[in-house]
Order: sequence, then C-alpha cells, then structure tokens
Amino acid sequence: MTFVYSYLLVIRKKMKKQVEKFIEQVRPQLQMDGGDVELVEVDEKTGIVKVRLQGACATCPMATITLKQGLEAEMKKKIKEVKEVVAV
Repeated sequence: MTFVYSYLLVIRKKMKKQVEKFIEQVRPQLQMDGGDVELVEVDEKTGIVKVRLQGACATCPMATITLKQGLEAEMKKKIKEVKEVVAV
C-alpha cells in the first residue's frame, strides 16, 4: 500500500467519523419535534452525504428546508469535505 493511498483512507474514515459526530449533535433537536435522521452513506470522493429523514421529518412539508438550510449548511461549515447532503 502506498503512502498516498494510505493517507487517503485515513482522510476518508475521518470524514465519516466527523459526519457521524455531527449527526449525533443535531439529532436531539430533530427528536424534540418528533423527527430523526439516519446516516445512510458518506461518499468521501464526491463529498456527498446521504441521509434518511425519519419520524415527523419524513413527511414534513418543511423537510427540504431542514435538510438544505439546516443539516447541509451547518455540516458544510463544520466539515469542509462535505459538498452536499441528500435525502434518500
């Protein structure tokens, strides 16, 4: 395994851990309104994070705003590698 390849693996794992930690921090706010969020996938190459909105968030008409202006905006501020958050 080359040094560069090994380094990229460390960076990718670090990004996933950062996303998991971020979600754990915001989860209580969503749960207060009867919702939740599940991390589905982190694509470290593209910077796309896939999540599944659950509970009240899954059917809420404001879910897109929560996703884009809430989760995505804050996640991008805290984790520079994140380019987009999408619901699946």
